[in-house]
Amino acid sequence: MAIRVNIDLLLAQRKMSVGDFAQAVGITPANVAVLKNGRAKAIRFSTLDAICRTLDCQPGDVLEWVDD
Repeated sequence: MAIRVNIDLLLAQRKMSVGDFAQAVGITPANVAVLKNGRAKAIRFSTLDAICRTLDCQPGDVLEWVDD
């Protein structure tokens, strides 16, 4: 089982930089990198909420399940 985080795609579609995104969400650019690279083991609902608000998207747009 693998969960893919599609932040790169969403940022590119919205022409938003990682720095601007991190600031808007309230996390560090290093934590954005952890999410983008698939190294995160968990994500708080409050962070997911902030991501969805910032990117004007649904949680399913950010997280995607892919079969190994």
